[in-house]
Amino acid sequence: MTEPLPTLLVPGLLCSARLFADQIPALWRFGAVTVVDHRQDETLDGIAARILKGAPPRFALCGLSMGGYISYAILRAAPKRVVKLALLDTAARADTPEQTERRKAQIALAQSGKFGEVVETLLPAFIHKDRMNDEALKKTVRDMADDTGADAFVRQLRAIMSRPDSRPDLPKITCPTTVIVGDGDALTPPKVAEEIAGLIPNSRLVVVPDCGHLSTIERPQAVTKALVEWIQ
Repeated sequence: MTEPLPTLLVPGLLCSARLFADQIPALWRFGAVTVVDHRQDETLDGIAARILKGAPPRFALCGLSMGGYISYAILRAAPKRVVKLALLDTAARADTPEQTERRKAQIALAQSGKFGEVVETLLPAFIHKDRMNDEALKKTVRDMADDTGADAFVRQLRAIMSRPDSRPDLPKITCPTTVIVGDGDALTPPKVAEEIAGLIPNSRLVVVPDCGHLSTIERPQAVTKALVEWIQ
């Protein structure tokens, strides 16, 4: 048996450990699995520093959406500690002015006691258009929002808004990397994943059919299979 490799799983905006419920048992066979807490800080560097403080010396790193932005910050701070990298449904560019304005509006709503309304408006962006009647899937998203809370959501948005353009860093990544995206991801579509994979040397791109932004819970079997191949 090969030496166990610990894995850090980094959730996305408004997401919690529930995001990786189906992947944890499969990845655990290869080493300890930790879902990191990304709710305490309002900068990506602050989140990354907190994660690195409690992380093993070397680890596999898997981030979805905002988790990808955090993964870039971890790589900038400690590139030699990341043995393998998986980037799911994420982007490498900085926020556009339009995205920033939308986030500011979401912050204002959340701070005015309308956090639940914000969550409902995000559902069509998070879930594939053909699965908007999937009540179990929508409940999972709402449960993750409850796990996060309004205050942490605001901190996460501030961190996302201030993120740098990570594209110049991608060619420097030398560890085995898998990029995964849902073919119907409305937030970070396949062309965005293709850009990332094209900039990271020797990376692998996996496009998941009939899948939206939260690929790990929408198409868990396909994503788990890709992640097991990545960790092996």
